[in-house]
This record gives sequence, structure tokens and C-alpha cells, in this order.
Amino acid sequence: MAEPRILVSIITGFLGSGKTTLLNHILTAPHGRRIAVLINEFGDVDIDGRLVVSADRDMMELSNGCICCSMNDGLIAALERLLAREAAFDFIVIETTGIADPVPVAATFVRPEFATRMRVDSILAVADAEHFALERFEDPATRNQIRYADVVLLNKADLVTPTRLDAVGAMIRDVNPHARIVPTERSRVAIPLVLGIGGTHAAEWDDALVSREGGSRHAFRSISFSSDAPLDPERFQAVLEGLPEGVFRAKGFLQLAGVETMHIFHLIGRRFTLEEAADADRRTQLVFIGTAFDRDALVARLRECEVVEDQDGRADR
Repeated sequence: MAEPRILVSIITGFLGSGKTTLLNHILTAPHGRRIAVLINEFGDVDIDGRLVVSADRDMMELSNGCICCSMNDGLIAALERLLAREAAFDFIVIETTGIADPVPVAATFVRPEFATRMRVDSILAVADAEHFALERFEDPATRNQIRYADVVLLNKADLVTPTRLDAVGAMIRDVNPHARIVPTERSRVAIPLVLGIGGTHAAEWDDALVSREGGSRHAFRSISFSSDAPLDPERFQAVLEGLPEGVFRAKGFLQLAGVETMHIFHLIGRRFTLEEAADADRRTQLVFIGTAFDRDALVARLRECEVVEDQDGRADR
């Protein structure tokens, strides 16, 4: 008798919707299941150090039986590393990037080397109730995040009115009338609603891949900004207030002039947060993501925020 196949859940959703927060919730919830999580960067996942049993460059093992595996060398290589381990696990959870199409990820599991050992259980989409707008999903790749979802977590429900929540739910149903929509705060959801649910879209993935006519091309662009100089807080605030409409998401590490500690910076829409980052390098490293904005102009504005000391130690702004 063949062994049961490992179930796979794919977490998708637009930039800043709360995918990593959902991943943290799944990793730390008292579900008693052994879960292997595939992520792009270990640093994005907030894991209590007391849970870590062992860790190396590509793999982290937790005391609750969960395993975190980096996808730095690609999804297929990460899956092969997992299958080569002797330790058994019940689920694989994959977090995609905010502009990724989940369909090719799901189609990976019909490859001959994986089909007999794993199968996709669900595609879980996280949507930001506060900033959700269908025009951000005009690109085929991001539209598939909603279209092929089995469950849509309508996240940040506490930040909007019931009227707004209903309106966003209606927009999602226009794209995908079959998905279960679950309002959430900070992506907290009962585990039985997202793991082991038996998704309904598996038969449609091949059709979706065929219809993409050579692969989807998204219109998203990004810039990276690094600086060894601290940034002037007031000027940086002005940059944020004057961001082009096409910028949807930004994140990174921020060194502010006159502030001793480094900060983790997150921007979603026009809302941003700062959290202390005690162990970060003393340099600013930011990424801005969006559509139809002037990358060179934004970098120039960020450069104007730099506070550089002259030879006498006086700040030159």
C-alpha cells in the first residue's frame, strides 16, 4: 500500500497583505502537526529563539517539530532537500512573493518526481482589507492569487468599517465566487480552516498554464536603496508623504540621524511602521515595490535625506 502523499499549502497574496504574519501564526499555533515551511528569507519570520533546535544556512529545525527551509536556490532544490531528510512531516507550507503567480508553484507538484509523494491541498490568499483594489490585480500573475485561492483571508479587518469589509468581499467574489472568505486580524485564523481543507482548483492549473501563452509578464518594478549615512527623519518623512501613487510596498532597515538604534521599516499603501532592530548592520537598506513610478527620481529624493558629517564632525544635510 502506497504511503499517503504529503499535503502542500501555498500562501499567496499581494505585497504587504500579511502572508508572513500568517506563516508565523501557523508555525507557532498549538496544532500538534509537523510542518515544513519553505520561505525566501529566514529573517522575515519571527521565530522565538527558544524554539530553535538547530539551524544552518538553508535549514532551521524547531522544537515543536516544524522545519524551516530556505528557497534561496529555488523551489525544486528546496523540495528535494526536504524529501532527502529522514524526519517525517505532515504538511509543506510555501510562502510566495507578493507579485508571484501561484499557478506555476502549484504545477510543480504534478512533476513526476513529486506527484507520487506530495499533492497540493490548498492555495491560501491573504488580502489587505484596508488597501485592496482590483486595479492592482490587473496583471495575470497577481490576479491568479485571488482567482485560484481556496481560502481568502480578508486581513486587517479591524482597520476598516463593516461596509468596507463587505465591499472588498464582494470584489473578491467577482473574481473568485468559490473561495471561502475569512475576515482576520493579524492573519490569525483557526488552523483547520487553512490546513487539510482539500482544495478544489487542482484540475484547473494545467489549463491556466496553457492559457498564459508563454508565461505572464508583470508590470511591477522595484528599487533598492542602500546608504552608510543616517537619514534625516523629517526629510525621510517628507519622502514618504510624497511617494508616487504607484508605490505599494516598501521594507528594509532604517538608520535615522540622532537615533541610536536601527529600525525595521515596513510601508503598505500609505501606512508605515518602525520596530527596533538591535542586531542589524548600521546602514540603511530599503526596497520599494510598485508600478509606474520614476525609480531614479525616488532614489534621488532618498539621497537628499542623507546626513553626512564633514571633516570637523559637523552634520551636512
